[in-house]
Amino acid sequence: MAADSPAAYDSPTNGLGSWIWTSVTTNQQPCHLWKAFVIPEGSPIVKARLVMTVDNEFTLFLDGRELGRGAEWRELFVFDLTKILTPGRHVLAVSAYNDSSFAGMLFGLRVTLADGRTVEVKSDTTWRIVPEDVLKWVKLTRGADAWPYATIIAPLGSVPWWASPQNVNVMPSQQQIKVHFWQTGWFQVTLLTVCVLVILLSFRLMTQLALHKGERWLLQRERARIARDIHDDIGPRMTMLVLHGEEAQNGFPEGSERNLHLVRICEEARGLLATMDEILWAVNPRRDTMRDFTAYVCTYAEAFLESAQIQCLFVVDPEMSMGSLNLPFRRSLLMAIKEALNNAVKHSGASEVRIRIQLPGQRLVVSVQDNGRGFAATAQKPERNGLSNMAQRVGDLGGTCHVTSEPGKGCRVEFSVPLTPPRRYPWSRLWNSKLYSDQPGEIKSSSPNDSAQNHDPANC
Repeated sequence: MAADSPAAYDSPTNGLGSWIWTSVTTNQQPCHLWKAFVIPEGSPIVKARLVMTVDNEFTLFLDGRELGRGAEWRELFVFDLTKILTPGRHVLAVSAYNDSSFAGMLFGLRVTLADGRTVEVKSDTTWRIVPEDVLKWVKLTRGADAWPYATIIAPLGSVPWWASPQNVNVMPSQQQIKVHFWQTGWFQVTLLTVCVLVILLSFRLMTQLALHKGERWLLQRERARIARDIHDDIGPRMTMLVLHGEEAQNGFPEGSERNLHLVRICEEARGLLATMDEILWAVNPRRDTMRDFTAYVCTYAEAFLESAQIQCLFVVDPEMSMGSLNLPFRRSLLMAIKEALNNAVKHSGASEVRIRIQLPGQRLVVSVQDNGRGFAATAQKPERNGLSNMAQRVGDLGGTCHVTSEPGKGCRVEFSVPLTPPRRYPWSRLWNSKLYSDQPGEIKSSSPNDSAQNHDPANC
């Protein structure tokens, strides 16, 4: 280091070293020159000027960044590095080429600090010659001990080279490269990791969706098979059991103990047939539409209220679509409607029940209204759980149950259920293999339907 003066940069040849090259010079010869240097900490850089030329061509690199090129050894090339150099360790790399005859590189770098200190790097024997088989050598931060040192071919001003350059080329000013956060390694690694995770998640979701579709197809096929077995096998056998029981009654006096036993057996068999009708309707995938659901509710309500001598009126939306309702949806809503009808028969003392089924938007609304005695909300008995059961069944479907009643003004029960399942988190529809879990339990029917021939009420 040496003290700097205002005139230190006046002459373009100030601070230049000697002409250096490899120990052997040949025509059409590449030469890779490499050198590391350090700028001390503690003081800002005031000025940094680099001057060089090569006989015949060169490309200059600083810390792996290309700064410029030259192809005329009679001229000097000046680079202003003030804005890009910082305190610390740096690496210079020059990729040179000799066309023919003499070859050499002339180099000088002077860095002036605010406290008056200077750092100089000249072309001398401290430069290293990088072998041609070394890859990406311009980005290397450490040199190998096996790399040979440069050889001084001639001092500045010696023949065959010039004492003064024919021209001085001021190269474009170098600006410090701004590295944005998306250009940093950590961000790119993080982005790549996120992309890989998204791809894996998408693949898993696609797999889940494919499995779900396959499972639904297998379930539909199995439901259809069970429905056929019930209709074609169990149903006729139960019908024959009722017929044999009725025939056997004729062999015993009316009112006898055995006759009474046979009557009870026939009644139980008819009740099982009615339950089978409901199970068959629920299992048969061909009855999954809203129209079939509406038809079954109307058929069931009419038969159930007829035995209680209650008139049943229906108001059904004429725009009822053929959209599909899954088995848990139909089962839970049907059980809630049956509970409402049962309460009307047992407690209301009504002479008329009106059932309204509507489809406003993406919701299915079913109301059961009677003209009975009604009740006050404070008069409900805590031990009765019919109303809470209805609310829980509809709540499991993401819907609501609203009961309106006043003494002497009847009771109205309204179920409002969304046709699309509730989503608790964004990926639940694809992530879960089933939209709803089947509730355990057995469907029990209180229908007094005694028909032994019809095992699919939707055919009525």
